[in-house]
Amino acid sequence: MFDTINPQELWNGVVTWCSNYFWTTDTLYQSIIILISLVLGSLFYRFTRARVSDAIDKAELPFRIKRVFNNIKRLIIPIVTILVMLPITFVAKLGIMDVETTLAIGVIKVLVAWIVIRMSVQFIGNTLVRNFFSLSTLMIAALSIFGILDETTIMLDAFGFNLGTFRLSALALIKGTLSIFVLLYLATFVSTFAERRVLKSKNLTRSSQVLVAKLIRITLITFAFLIGITSAGIDLSIFAVFSGAVGLGVGFGLQKVVSNLFSGLLLLVDKSITPGDVIELEDSGTFGWVKHMGARYTEIITRDNKSYLIPNEDFVTQRVVNWSHGDKLIRIQVDFGVHYDSDPHEVITIAIEAAKRPERVVETPEPVCWLLEFGDSSLNFTLRFWIKDAEEGVTNVQGNVMLALWDAFKENNIEIPYPHREVFVHEVKPKK
Repeated sequence: MFDTINPQELWNGVVTWCSNYFWTTDTLYQSIIILISLVLGSLFYRFTRARVSDAIDKAELPFRIKRVFNNIKRLIIPIVTILVMLPITFVAKLGIMDVETTLAIGVIKVLVAWIVIRMSVQFIGNTLVRNFFSLSTLMIAALSIFGILDETTIMLDAFGFNLGTFRLSALALIKGTLSIFVLLYLATFVSTFAERRVLKSKNLTRSSQVLVAKLIRITLITFAFLIGITSAGIDLSIFAVFSGAVGLGVGFGLQKVVSNLFSGLLLLVDKSITPGDVIELEDSGTFGWVKHMGARYTEIITRDNKSYLIPNEDFVTQRVVNWSHGDKLIRIQVDFGVHYDSDPHEVITIAIEAAKRPERVVETPEPVCWLLEFGDSSLNFTLRFWIKDAEEGVTNVQGNVMLALWDAFKENNIEIPYPHREVFVHEVKPKK
């Protein structure tokens, strides 16, 4: 049930307050002083903005310091406004004019608070978050300076309704939103700092570092969200009524997201795939090395510098070839055939020596060559050799070995057969 608020009483109270504090001659004089000061501050900023920007750009300062100066250069307007308002307000308050300056002094205090707030939040890199903090803090400070913070709080608390024994008001929503926003930002800031510290640890493997960093971030964000709700006075038990239906809907809607999240955690725990591994997905034919493992996807960089964002679930449900899992030593195979006039013993010796020519082929284990079959038109062989740097590519080293075979066969007059057909034309003698 919504609380009953008489709009007429609320409007009459607002009109009475405005009549007592704003619709007066003193307020008119103070408004003129404030307006003139703001105009002078804006004009001064307009004429000096280019020079200040050039001075900041030419200064030999770090990029972050320059960014801070560029952010706070707009404070020239409130600073000049304060400097203009102070002497005018002092003169207006003297016995000669005898003008009430409560509003002007309040505006000066608000401008001072704005300058302090803007300079205090410069450590926040995100512009949206920085502006949100600044405006929220300024609004609270302004209400407190003009002495209407309590009245505003009471009025916001009056707008609300009851959910059983719990009361949900506009004030509770505002407090909850601010608390959640602040706590989530702090959780993100702390988790980012913790991730950097964990990723620099030499006592943990790369996969363990990623796992610990993700667990820290998820835990901090979860606690920040729950603490933000409870700090606003919202009882979490009121959501128990909706937990069944909402949980079922979220379960179906976020099924893939949750599956990818737990698949990513499983990959980090069993260490089957770690950043830097060379992998191949047989179903899609994707081949490359793991650059980043996130909560939802794993980033694969291919040889042509394409970035594939593959869901973590695919690494659990599909067949994955990890070329660098455990031992990085990988065997590669090249099949070829030679003419039947060739000596197979000589071909095996030449092929093994040719496979040793490329630099990426390791000396141990040595290459081996075997005669596989007597084909229709060729003796078919298989040549096997080993490499340790699959991340540098596999096709290229196969091509180098095949070129070495070609050169070796040309040097030793060994022919590689190719399909051909022979046509015999028989002369038919006419019958006598």
